[in-house]
Amino acid sequence: MTEKLFETDSYLQRFTARVLSCTPVPQGYGVVLDRTAFFPEGGGQPCDTGRLGEARVLAVHTDGLTITHTTDKPLPEGTEVEGTLDWAPRLDAMQQHTGEHILSGTLHRLYGAENVGFHIGTPYVRMDTSIPLTEAQLAEAEAQANEAVRADTPVHCYIPDAETLAVTQYRSKKELDGPVRLVEAGGDRCACCGPHLSRTGEVGIIKIISAQHYKNGMRLAVACGQRAYEAIANGWADAESAGRLLSAPVGKLTDAVTRLQTGEAQLKQRLAALQNVLAAAYAAAATPGQPCTVWAEGADGDGLRRIALAVAAETHAACCALAPGGQGLAYALAAAPGEDIRPVCKALNETFAGRGGGKPAFCQGSLRDADEARVRAFMTEIL
Repeated sequence: MTEKLFETDSYLQRFTARVLSCTPVPQGYGVVLDRTAFFPEGGGQPCDTGRLGEARVLAVHTDGLTITHTTDKPLPEGTEVEGTLDWAPRLDAMQQHTGEHILSGTLHRLYGAENVGFHIGTPYVRMDTSIPLTEAQLAEAEAQANEAVRADTPVHCYIPDAETLAVTQYRSKKELDGPVRLVEAGGDRCACCGPHLSRTGEVGIIKIISAQHYKNGMRLAVACGQRAYEAIANGWADAESAGRLLSAPVGKLTDAVTRLQTGEAQLKQRLAALQNVLAAAYAAAATPGQPCTVWAEGADGDGLRRIALAVAAETHAACCALAPGGQGLAYALAAAPGEDIRPVCKALNETFAGRGGGKPAFCQGSLRDADEARVRAFMTEIL
């Protein structure tokens, strides 16, 4: 059994240990020590990395008793080696994990929500809850969790004896047998094997970045400590940048965007009306019963659609409307009543490196080969 130094001192960054075995593995060498401060991947927390002597520790795993370090170089069995952790990622993991305990405990205390999934990813921590939660409930839980952080109380990690454990209430994702390591943080008590901070204040801040319904509960993206600071700072910078574009201060951006959307909707309505007038003009100028190709400079995709359909309806013949756009030229094809325009669309795409499609009565797309004269000649021949 490997002695787990991280369980008694989560701040231990350097240690010495004896190499018990070193065997080749596909990724390098599997090294087992008599003791280690390297936390193995598990419980949603990534493994530690660092060095063992001159060897780089690439990964750390455990079977429950023995901890195996995957290194890039072999280490002689029986020798003593100094281990050094990459401290920045370990501290980050402890901030995220301790913050998760506090937030999960708060959600459980307030609403009975169980934590059914946890993973320290990049850039955020993923948390899954057992029940759906409202925006107001999440805001209240976040506020109370941060109160626990600011209280700066001790985080207590310990393994109680069997009798004490039997009468102790704690959160756990599953039934546990034998000794159980408990972590008390910010009023929460939870079974956990990972390294944690020594005080809640070291979490810094807990921020729920996003929340979405997932299965029967919620999936939260959460950031703590430095990650939370960076998320908030970056979000504020984006908000200020957007505010300058909208001529509105942070805090008034929603109103500014609402006004912008209202104006855009009005412009779209006016544009649609003008495009209907333009389509009617093209239809009036077309020859009845004669397929045609029309050039509609400045028309967007919707405008081309309106023109092609209007002309085809007026002339009872196929129509192709063209304009600059898409990959080079944008097109809209409307069929004569009762006909299928899709074969024409397929031939047009194959001949002029196009993409697009649709239904028998109407197809739309764009062409990379934007030679208007060639496209017109092709359409005159095929229609």
